This record gives sequence, structure tokens and C-alpha cells, in this order.
Amino acid sequence: MVEVLVAIVILSFGLLGVVGLQAAAIKNTRDARQQSVAVVLARELADMMRANPQVAPRATNNPYHGNFSDNGSGMQPATVSNCLDVGSRCASANDIANAQMTEWLARVSNLLPGARVSICRDTAPYDANGLPQWACTSSATASQNIAFIKIGWLRENTKGQIVNTSDAGTRPYILLPVTPSGQL
Repeated sequence: MVEVLVAIVILSFGLLGVVGLQAAAIKNTRDARQQSVAVVLARELADMMRANPQVAPRATNNPYHGNFSDNGSGMQPATVSNCLDVGSRCASANDIANAQMTEWLARVSNLLPGARVSICRDTAPYDANGLPQWACTSSATASQNIAFIKIGWLRENTKGQIVNTSDAGTRPYILLPVTPSGQL
């Protein structure tokens, strides 16, 4: 009888371990899916920027550039445009860029919880420790023509706490450089 009780206790501990591993696997799978979605979205925006050479290289008044945060009501660019909808027409390359950003930011907001996006020219996308940073440091005299797409979202840290992208000390999870079309 004692041996059966000991066997049941040992089996219970084994089953608890399996349940813990399953929970960790589910969390890691969700994190990997969100990371994959963010990379696909960043690459898609980079391709849209390269395909619009009249607008994307501009240092100022660039509809692709800006800081966007999803505070629960979605993200929108400075100028919302729907000229890419069926039956509509875009009057300029700038209108196309505004429409692309309107649609792209809506998808980012839908696919990544609590998303934050920063798109800018940046001469120092990494800090002194080699870690990505949200702040954009651009010099008017800088000859580099590289924009960076920085994306972050709500994520659970190693202590099981939810980290919001607006919290102090957070960093972008995706940082993608975008060179103008024809440059490497």
C-alpha cells in the first residue's frame, strides 16, 4: 500500500513537470509567431518604401517616417488616405505612401498586441552596449541614406511580467535597415 502511494506521488510530480513544459512551449510558440509576423511586416514595409523612390529617400516630409503607438484604438499615420481602395485613384506618390502607411499600420495594430513602431533615419540605431534603441539620432550633415524600421509589442519577460513598449528601458524587438532602391 505504501509503495503504491509513493508511486502515485512520483507520477504526480512527473505529470506536473510535463504540464509546466507544455505551458512554456505554448508561450514560446506565441512569441516566435509574433516575432515572425513582425519580421514579415517590416520586410513588407521596406519593399513598399523601395518601390516608391520619389518619396522614400526624402529626409523631411516623409509619410513613411514617424513614431506610432497602439494605445488600444489602433495606429494611424499623420495623413490617412484610402486612395488604394477599389474605385479610387491616387493623385501622387505622396498619396500612395500615405495610403500604404494607413493600411500597413492597421495591420500591425491588428497582428501585434500593444505595438509600437518607429521609422526614421538613424545614425546610431544601437546604444553603446550594442542593443537596439527607440531613439532616432539623425544628423542633417550625415551622408547616410538609411532608414530603420523599429517594431516592438507587448511581451512577457523572463520573470513572467508583461512589458509594455512604452515602459522605460524597453527596446525594439525588430530593427530592419532600409536602403534606397539600387543601393547595398
